Amino acid sequence: MTKRDQPKPEARASTAPPTTKDPTRKIGPGVESEVIEGDRDNTAKRAESLQTPPISEAAAANRLAILASSSYLLAENDTDFIKWTENRPLRMQLELLKTETLLREHHIDSTVVVFGGTQIMPREQAEAVLSEATANAQKHPDDPKAQRMLERAKRIMAKSHFYDEAREFSRIVSSAKHSNGHSKFVVMTGGGPGVMEAANRGAFEVGAKSVGLNIDLPHEQEPNPYITPDLCFQFHYFALRKFHFVLRAAALVVFPGGFGTLDELFDCLCLRQTRRMQQIPIILYGREYWDSVITFKQLADEGVVDDDDLKLIDYAESPQQAWDIISQFHGLG
Repeated sequence: MTKRDQPKPEARASTAPPTTKDPTRKIGPGVESEVIEGDRDNTAKRAESLQTPPISEAAAANRLAILASSSYLLAENDTDFIKWTENRPLRMQLELLKTETLLREHHIDSTVVVFGGTQIMPREQAEAVLSEATANAQKHPDDPKAQRMLERAKRIMAKSHFYDEAREFSRIVSSAKHSNGHSKFVVMTGGGPGVMEAANRGAFEVGAKSVGLNIDLPHEQEPNPYITPDLCFQFHYFALRKFHFVLRAAALVVFPGGFGTLDELFDCLCLRQTRRMQQIPIILYGREYWDSVITFKQLADEGVVDDDDLKLIDYAESPQQAWDIISQFHGLG
């Protein structure tokens, strides 16, 4: 029982103190004052000063220090306290709960997760990078670093079509509607540049919602400008971000990318292999690239994965083919 719920004590009969003419004496309830009208203002001031006695300069300074101390802040407003190492479990719970709550409020029930490299860019941007690298290599023909940058720029240029294809794929996914007009699936990305930007952009261009799960990194990273504003989240913990990628996923489509892309791919492959997540198609987009960087069959040949585990992976060469795999998997008309 709280103090508010406890019964109040019964009132006790008391004898009122005798009337006083002393203006400095505190007057209790029900007691008449005989102070004359002209002295009321002075009496009030004197009574107030007696009830709140003056304090020394040292006490006054200490009072200000009390009010300014972080210990006096409400715990919910004390961000420095929340950042203490000991409160890591609390911060992780908040990252889990905030994203989950807002996704539910926006009725995001089923997502198509799109991963891919941050360095993959639109053709016009890739052309500009290649042009700059070419000029630098010509200016420094004996500099191996300049020659290496030129070769990398050529490879980035060769992969620029993946930006357009990720964008088109997202348009297709976001345009598939239920009978009530809502999208069957909502595109979800890591919220960054490259393929992630292209996927969010495709949804944006057809007026559909899309989600971005951004991550707080040592170097500055701003979300791409195509994410639905109320569905753009920032994470400190990779683990909680990964959880939300998987939780509502109806499909995973992985475009060419680097370590981050591989990390998310193998997370999902492991969860599917061990049957620790829902069944979804895992689609590698652009088989030539994937065969050049990973020989999945070799894992089976070495006996470290089962032959059947290779069936967890599908390949697509066009946006429509990727969508057809998802549609067939989920039995969509």
